[in-house]
Parts: sequence; structure tokens; C-alpha cells
Amino acid sequence: MTYLEGTLELMRPSELHEEEGKLIARLLEAWADEFNVDLRGFKSATFRKEAGKRGTEPDECYTLGPGPKDAPPQLAIEVILSNPLVDKLEVYAGLEVAEVWLWRTATRTFVVHRLAAARYTVVDRSQLLPALDLVLLAPFVRPGESHTALVNAFRASLRTQPAP
Repeated sequence: MTYLEGTLELMRPSELHEEEGKLIARLLEAWADEFNVDLRGFKSATFRKEAGKRGTEPDECYTLGPGPKDAPPQLAIEVILSNPLVDKLEVYAGLEVAEVWLWRTATRTFVVHRLAAARYTVVDRSQLLPALDLVLLAPFVRPGESHTALVNAFRASLRTQPAP
């Protein structure tokens, strides 16, 4: 569910959408476990702002360490299978979410958007989690395969990398 200034979009997520989102979450959380990063997940909690003018339920979202109660997440992750009706980046900008990662299923890539001066710009890597290599993570997002095997293989690849 996403809304922006009177436009409401309700999406019925597909199995592929949900599996990719869950797998991305598991991989990210495995990375956080490996490097002792206090990453706190809130799945698809509803975030609203401006007296009902905007709100959304991210596919996955996180903060680093404890944050203020009822504050928006610092990181939102969206799985993109098709073109949405509502511009989610505009919604997230109004909510002041520091970073939004778009997983583009068609290209099997992440696009990282960083908030600056109330607008998002595309950046090469996460500034919230600069030690995380999304190019290394992306090939492990393989729906239809064993999530446990993929997470274990990702963990093994992390152990060959220098510590952040």
C-alpha cells in the first residue's frame, strides 16, 4: 500500500516479489550478523507523514541501532517487478528515509538512492552500510533455490573478503 496526496495504490504482491524481498532481507541480515552490525528490521510497517498526504509499507526496512519511536526507517528496500502507479521515491523523500534500495528483478541489480536536500540521487553504494558490497550480494538473490544454501554460500563469500 502506497499513497501520495490523494492517490492510493494497492498492490497484491506476487510470490516472486515476496520471495525476492525475503531473500534480500535474509542476505542483508546475514551480512549484519557476520560483521556485528546492529541492523534492526521492521519488515513492512506502515509509515505516514503530513496528516495523511503520504504513506507506504516498504517491502523491507531497517534502522541502524536504536532509533526514536515511530520514526521512519533509515533504509527502505523495494522489489520492483513492474512500474508502480505512485512514485515511491517521492513518498520516501517526504518521509525522510535516508536511503532507498530498489531491487530491479529484470536486471538483477540494486539501485541505491541517497536522500540529499529532500531529493534522491543515485549513488554507487550505500552510505549507511558502506562496507556492504551490493554487487557481491546481488547474485545470491535467486528465487526458486534453497534460501539456506544461498545464505550459507553468501556467508562463505563474505569470509573471503577483508573485514569492514
